[in-house]
Amino acid sequence: LPGPPFTHQQTPRKMVYYGQTSCEQDTERYLDVVKYVFSCYKKEVPLIINTMGWVKGEGLLLLIDIIRLLSPSHVVQMDVCDWKAMPPLTPEHVHFSAGLHTKGKQQPKCRQLGAGSTESWKYSEGEDMSAPQHKLLYVHPEFPRAGVAGEARVHSGILRDISILGYLGHLQSPDIGAVLPLHSLVPYQVPFSAVALRVVHTDVAPNNIMYAVNASWVGLCCIPEEVRCQTDGPVLLTQTPVCDCLGFGIVRGVDMEKKLYHILTPVPPENLRLVNCLLLGNIAIPNCVLVGQQGIEGEIPYVTSDYNYSI
Repeated sequence: LPGPPFTHQQTPRKMVYYGQTSCEQDTERYLDVVKYVFSCYKKEVPLIINTMGWVKGEGLLLLIDIIRLLSPSHVVQMDVCDWKAMPPLTPEHVHFSAGLHTKGKQQPKCRQLGAGSTESWKYSEGEDMSAPQHKLLYVHPEFPRAGVAGEARVHSGILRDISILGYLGHLQSPDIGAVLPLHSLVPYQVPFSAVALRVVHTDVAPNNIMYAVNASWVGLCCIPEEVRCQTDGPVLLTQTPVCDCLGFGIVRGVDMEKKLYHILTPVPPENLRLVNCLLLGNIAIPNCVLVGQQGIEGEIPYVTSDYNYSI
């Protein structure tokens, strides 16, 4: 946990490529992804679950779903200065509140006992009072500007770019020297028929799919089904799979004559043998990678200044 994440990147035990920076468009798939990854947890070590910063409206309801789904032993809730819109996520609140995709338990019906009884109230018979028993740790930051809206999105974008650059750093030689531009590195050649293809975040017409994939960041994934190609064209999936992601790569070119993807990736060859699916999401290659291509004369590939901002 300590230190900037991009300086000590680890190979995850289980990873799914969601393909977007926000789950707002497809919260059901997000929950499916959480379930899939969590299924790998064997409880042999403590687990820290880092939730999102989306805690308003549907984001709060989704957070209740996640707490209910994962049944943590402790919930750490960090308050924000001068903002009281979020209720304390006590076990009772999580138990009785409806989430985005799950229903809360109904408040118990109570019957009043006789006035002389030592016990004033008692739950009616048959009520299920099994509630989440997590311990709530409530933290109130005393420093100013904690959780100021807007700044987190800018910072997360910068940190995401740095993480991608850190990941691409594994393509470079470990020897200290000049950093090679991506067009100087030798890519893998992957036949169209060897991998299935899917754009996660939007619908793309099949005849435009190669325009979308070219010069894009892709998740290198493994689907359980065997990839079968009826034609010499690309294999297109009709639905987004929830499957293992083994790493990432850049499609640095598409050879339409030889039916090959040219892919740069630091994923070791023994893992690449398992990859049979490329997922393209709404995650862009950092601009500096495309703009800072050394040794290019004339126009820089994939970069244009002739852009109509009224579109």
